[in-house]
Amino acid sequence: MRRKRTRALLATMALAAALTPAAQAQALENGVGRTPPMGWNTWNTFGCNINETLIRQTADAMVSSGMRDLGYQYVVVDDCWFDPNRDSAGNLRANPSRFPSGMKALGDYLHARGLKFGLYQAPLDRTCAQYFGSYPGATGSLNHEVQDARQFAAWGVDYLKYDWCSPTGTIDDQVRTFAKMRDALAATGRPILYSINPNSIHEKTGPQRNWGDVANIWRTTEDITNVWNSGQANGYPMGIQNIVNVNAPLSGYAKPGQFNDPDMMVVGRGGMTDTEMRSHFALWAIMAAPLIAGNDMRNMDAATATIMKNQNLIAINQDPLGLQATQIVNDGTRRVLAKRLNNGDVAVALFNQGGSTTTISTTASAIGLSGSSFSLREAWTNAVTSTTGSISASVPSHGTVVFRVSGGTPNPASTIRGVQSGRCVDVTGASQTNGTRAALWDCHGQSNQLWTSTAAGELRVYGSKCLDVNNNGTADGTSVIIWDCNGQNNQKWRFNTDGSITALGANKCLDAAGTANGAGLQIWSCSGAANQRWARP
Repeated sequence: MRRKRTRALLATMALAAALTPAAQAQALENGVGRTPPMGWNTWNTFGCNINETLIRQTADAMVSSGMRDLGYQYVVVDDCWFDPNRDSAGNLRANPSRFPSGMKALGDYLHARGLKFGLYQAPLDRTCAQYFGSYPGATGSLNHEVQDARQFAAWGVDYLKYDWCSPTGTIDDQVRTFAKMRDALAATGRPILYSINPNSIHEKTGPQRNWGDVANIWRTTEDITNVWNSGQANGYPMGIQNIVNVNAPLSGYAKPGQFNDPDMMVVGRGGMTDTEMRSHFALWAIMAAPLIAGNDMRNMDAATATIMKNQNLIAINQDPLGLQATQIVNDGTRRVLAKRLNNGDVAVALFNQGGSTTTISTTASAIGLSGSSFSLREAWTNAVTSTTGSISASVPSHGTVVFRVSGGTPNPASTIRGVQSGRCVDVTGASQTNGTRAALWDCHGQSNQLWTSTAAGELRVYGSKCLDVNNNGTADGTSVIIWDCNGQNNQKWRFNTDGSITALGANKCLDAAGTANGAGLQIWSCSGAANQRWARP
């Protein structure tokens, strides 16, 4: 029997319910970031020690090394680029000793080489370097949002990194403040990719909501460092394993124009083995994370280039469907992530979190494919093998094997729409946490509303979670949640000709407790009422 779900479950459900309006907000549609951005940022290697010569040398290296042509386009100049004082009209300006030619000239230099120009700024009074006293002044965008947005557009900026850098403010304050710059950028008429970090020097609000209504990409974790495991759940600094633990469950938020950002990469910066560096890149790729390099591009060694130039993984990351891999398995040692691709293929990552080599296995069926013959292309070796459905590899400690699986037919996934409400069966807050309640929400077709029927009678979401009658309940009003698929009768459902859906274990009908967004789903004695009738496309 399944263990009892006590206070922890109730707390999870309460949190999910509280976050529902923000989590389900409409996406920011500004035409950019249709796939995760790729490029380079100054901070991880150089911090405040930046100047225009460094930026130009790096841009030239990105072109000559072939990185630009592989998709690494954005060159993002992080903190400390600006004069510590605004001019007499309140305008931002470049630090004259570091960027004597000015930011417009730097943007022109990048654009002339087929690259895109990114800049850093903060929404309150100080940037992070100013907050910590490592750079003078207080030149944040507070009360200068429209003025600064116009300045960025005039300089030809293509990407704004906007970093909270304060312990103050509720999550609602952050939403309102970040939205000011979102709207100011939109008013310029220039398409500028908007990247925010609500976490810096603050409660970790990044993973608490879907920020896609506010920004194109948003940081989900604290700052990365070049270690495998820093021991932090979501505190400074974060190792690769720690970041994956936070970011992987948030896959329901990702779509073209909006992506979870687990921070810039540290590939090529030392501190980890080659196996760990490969895992880092592979996991960022399959999680649809921005691929923003943080190494010194001018002095990139062969091992680093091999990792960051892997075209199989770049193609998976840049797939136009814009989906983030969902978790199929996570038993603490073996983790399986699967990402559906535009041409019907599925990318699957077999990730060994343990301390010794182990075999990790899954099946084509488990990752959403049906059929009897499949080909597997291994991302690192490019070797192609065939299988009737088994997907397996011996994976070293902290290693990740990635296959691109072709063949068969994608299992159809579709929305389930309430006939009375016109709204869809939705996993609250796009959470993948066991016990999260299913509810009604406006239909949007994202992964937390896409359900796959199996021959066993399951209704699966995210590949590995099933629509579940809470705690094997049979009473009217028992809530309907998601839980790891386990084959029990409280996870089996039957679609009936009258549009009702029967929970086989309880022999009662799927029932909506209302028609508004957020109305919870439950089981109830079958009555034929409109709130018990459902439609699938």
